[in-house]
Amino acid sequence: MSTVFLLLLVVLGAVFFIGHRKEKARQRELHAAELEQVKKTAEEDVTSFGEEVAELDVITAGVDLDTGGAQDYKQALDSYDIAKETLEKVDEPTDIRHVTEALEDGRYAAKCVRARVEGKPLPVRRPPCFFNPQHGPSVEDIDWAPAGGQLRPVPVCAADAERVAVGADPMVRKVVTGDGHTRRAYWEAGPAYAEYNRGYFNSYAGSGLLPGVLMGAMMFGGMGGGWDGAYGGDMGDAGGDMGGDMGGGDGGGLFGGDGGDGGGLFDGFGDLF
Repeated sequence: MSTVFLLLLVVLGAVFFIGHRKEKARQRELHAAELEQVKKTAEEDVTSFGEEVAELDVITAGVDLDTGGAQDYKQALDSYDIAKETLEKVDEPTDIRHVTEALEDGRYAAKCVRARVEGKPLPVRRPPCFFNPQHGPSVEDIDWAPAGGQLRPVPVCAADAERVAVGADPMVRKVVTGDGHTRRAYWEAGPAYAEYNRGYFNSYAGSGLLPGVLMGAMMFGGMGGGWDGAYGGDMGDAGGDMGGDMGGGDGGGLFGGDGGDGGGLFDGFGDLF
């Protein structure tokens, strides 16, 4: 009887071990696929900024830039090079943050160059446009909500502010998720995009320039909470507390209602709609 019991334990242990290894392998494959999707998104952003840098060559042609202008121009070029080189070396999700950090820095420098060439005041450094960080630094905060959601302040570029003001849809950044074909707003893309988001927004967490709900999300590692409450658990509870304190007292999602069952700010950040 004891021999049969021991054999049963051995069989169960083997089944558990094999199942565990298969699950670990599945998780590795999933994470690798997600990383490739985020890298593709970052590559699109780098390409977009490269086009912006090329335009700087045109608008500065024949222009005698002063010392500040030359420094801004060099910063834009250097940031583009850093973003490209960093992207080529990405092998961990956290590496993506350094790509988008460089892009955010470069886009502000490029905007300064344009202002100098056009004889305008230098722009205040603000967070990127919430709807699409490719749009560069925001110029103001507006109250916005998707259909059925609650109004929240978000930083936006001038073009998107105009669109929203006349009742049009903003130009939202869509990224590939899940099956590799579905495109969703980057803030709905889940935890795989947390580092991508942090690179763009995290430096503004303590600046007072990032609206409270966004700042809370950045402090907990990005906006990639996912619709399914991927952050859940203790972080979801902490996010719920901060969502209540900073987001008007409802403890729910950025634009949603009560944030569901414990997802709090993070479930809510994925629960934007």
